[in-house]
Amino acid sequence: GLSLKIIPRDSPESPLYAGNLTQLESIERFIKSSEAGSQYILGTKSTTTTTNSTLLSYQPENIRLRLLLEGVKFLVQVGIGTPEKQMFLFVDTGGGLIWTQCEPCTNCYPQAYPIYDSTASISYRKLPCNHPLCQGDSALYQFVDGECVYHYEYGSGETTKGIASLDTFELLVGDQTTTEFIPDIIFGCSKESHFPQFAQNGVISGILGLNLSPDSLVSQLFDDEDRRFSHCFVPFPDAMMSPSFLKFGNDIPPPPANIQTTPFVTPPWSFHYHLNLLDISVSSHRIGFRPDTFKIKQDGSGGCTIDSGTLITQIDQNTVGIDAFSVYPPDFGDFATMTYHFEGGDYFVDSMYVNYYSDIGYYFCVSVREGNGQSILGAWHQQNMRITYDIHG
Repeated sequence: GLSLKIIPRDSPESPLYAGNLTQLESIERFIKSSEAGSQYILGTKSTTTTTNSTLLSYQPENIRLRLLLEGVKFLVQVGIGTPEKQMFLFVDTGGGLIWTQCEPCTNCYPQAYPIYDSTASISYRKLPCNHPLCQGDSALYQFVDGECVYHYEYGSGETTKGIASLDTFELLVGDQTTTEFIPDIIFGCSKESHFPQFAQNGVISGILGLNLSPDSLVSQLFDDEDRRFSHCFVPFPDAMMSPSFLKFGNDIPPPPANIQTTPFVTPPWSFHYHLNLLDISVSSHRIGFRPDTFKIKQDGSGGCTIDSGTLITQIDQNTVGIDAFSVYPPDFGDFATMTYHFEGGDYFVDSMYVNYYSDIGYYFCVSVREGNGQSILGAWHQQNMRITYDIHG
């Protein structure tokens, strides 16, 4: 099995550590990043076949794969090339392409450490133009002037484009002391990138895609029968100091007997992790949405996805209105829980993770916001839960 360390943004381990931020300041950063993440999901579509897969959720104590948290941006450190150069990539369950800024660079955002130089790696090569991802019915990239190229536009306005390439990736596995060199990983050698959020600190060099696309890391590393990955996010604000882990394949803990499962219902044109949300309960009160309320529409609007890159859970603005802020007395502690009723299983969110609390002003904010035409189960409602993506199902 494979494990990757995920580094929280506000952890002292993080290259993006901004010093002694208050929890409120950290949350404000989270929300800004969350908005960009949700716009990204809405702004990307792909072509593939329908996937009959399963999502699993449970609550063990142990996690393995180490993540760094940058706001809502979970980072992993990987080595690319021969000799390897260390890069920090944003972990994106909504995207497929793995990419990093790449010299020679024509228009890249400032980076705090040397940009990956393809000419300095003896194991680098361009993706052959006759590769199925470059030509044919399943092509994700374009064949232009003898090269296999890509141009990705994200919903929040960011863009990246470059050459589809192959190189050796260095990943820490197991106990995080063993290094595994994996040759010929397909990735994007980005010559032009517009990412204002990444440019602020200059530490994120690119993105590690984990969605259903054939060029995502999980699709490349594992056969269909073992295409699984898992995470368990340490609760905020503990995540500021404690690591989380992203685990693949056999590294994932076995599920308990009371596991809750729900199938993926990804439409043919999407690579995102779509779920069939039937209803929502607040404490013991079931709201009673119509069964088709959260179904995805033919035009691509609507539907419900799960995404670690979006912090705050979003409910389609056409579905429900939300009072997000309230003041509570100092001795009050009877806050509501939430339950998402998915096809085949219920996903329970404890009251401590439903809201954000301030002990200073005695106010709380419900960690749900209006979504722009889509509902997203965000990272805040995934705290302290083992989430396993079983893509084979």
